[in-house]
Parts: sequence; C-alpha cells; structure tokens
Amino acid sequence: MKEFLGELIGTGLLMLFGTGINANVSLKNTFGNNSGWMVIGFGWGLAVFIGVFVAGPISGAHINPAVTIGLAVAGKFSWGSVPAYITAQMIGAFVGSMLAYLAYIDHFRATPDIATKLGVFSTGPAIKNYRHNVLTEAIGTFALVYPIFYLADGDGLGSLNAFPVALIVMAIGLAIGGATGYAINPARDLSPRIFHALVVKGSSNWSYAWVPVVGPILGAIAAAVLFIMIEGYIPLVG
Repeated sequence: MKEFLGELIGTGLLMLFGTGINANVSLKNTFGNNSGWMVIGFGWGLAVFIGVFVAGPISGAHINPAVTIGLAVAGKFSWGSVPAYITAQMIGAFVGSMLAYLAYIDHFRATPDIATKLGVFSTGPAIKNYRHNVLTEAIGTFALVYPIFYLADGDGLGSLNAFPVALIVMAIGLAIGGATGYAINPARDLSPRIFHALVVKGSSNWSYAWVPVVGPILGAIAAAVLFIMIEGYIPLVG
C-alpha cells in the first residue's frame, strides 16, 4: 500500500504540474497564454523533478507505466508488482489532471476551441502518420528509460535521481517533442484523455489514443533489451 500510494501521489503531482503548465500556456486569459514551447519543455521537466523527488523514497518513482515495464523486462523490478504500480499511476494521472482542471476551470470556460482544450490533457501529432508517430514516441521513451536503468537503485529511483531525470525529459521535449507532443508515458496521456472525455467533453481523438500507449511501451522494451545485451543482466522471474 505504501508503494501504491507513492506512485499515485508522484504521478498525481507530475500531472498536476504538467497539465497545469499546458493549461497556463494554452487557455484564454491566463497570465502565461502563448508563452511557448520553451515554457512547456522546462515546465514538464520540473513536473517530473517534483514527482520523482516526492515518490522516490516511497516507491522508487516510476510514475510511468513504460518505466515500470522496462524495469521489469530488464530484471530490475518484479513482474508481480507491475499491475499495482500501473494502476496507481493511472489513478494518480487522473486525479492530477482533475486538480489542474479545477485550478483553471474559468479559463476552460473562456476557451472556445475544442482542440486547445484537448491539448491541455493529451498529446497529438503535428503531422498524423501513425507509423512515424509510434516510432517517435518509442524513440523518446527509449531515450528516457535507457538512462534510468543506470540511475535505478533497487526497485526504482531515489530523490537524488530527480534532477538528472528531469534534465532528460527536458532534453527529449526540446529535441523531438515537437513531432508528437512527447507523451513518453502511457498514464500521462491515457488517464487525462479519459478525464477529458468524462468531464470536459468534446472530441477526445480516440483514434490516436493508442499511439502514446504503444509507442512508449515499445521504446521501454527496446531500452531493456539493449541494457540486457550490454550488461548481461539476467531478468527476474518473479
């Protein structure tokens, strides 16, 4: 239960700050309206920093199903704990998105554009090409997860790892995030998309929703395979 709550709180904080950053930049009449991609890139890096810093000592701060699956494939995390971690991450992402929505509820009401509202919660491609979109998400997640294997201690990350992971996320966003919005985290996209469908309403673009789930998982598995090949790590059986 302690680890479950750690993942829930860590992912919730990630999404409160991350979704809040998107809202501040995108929605009408905010002080941060139209402040641009650099704010989003640095803001999401700080959101990851906060989530990892808080959850690190409690659960190892995966705060991302792709990280959880990647660590399990690489033998650095027990498969038996994967379902509970992913469930906590999904719930946390939903709650964090809800809190950001409540903080900006008047600005959602003041923003008429449906696509802008959806963009606060979930990602979408600059150019829709599912094959390339999946590849981009896989590359971004590979770039996130592979370094984490060398930072993870025991079952995950500690607070001291928060800063390097935040820098990695900033670099991913600024380098390749412009193609798909760099979900690189299934919970970061799917749970807020569900919240959008239930509360904000309007089109939630479900035809694209599988991309930021499948792409990150494939990228995490690829990172784990390379790690095993290089380090000769024997995956856990449990």
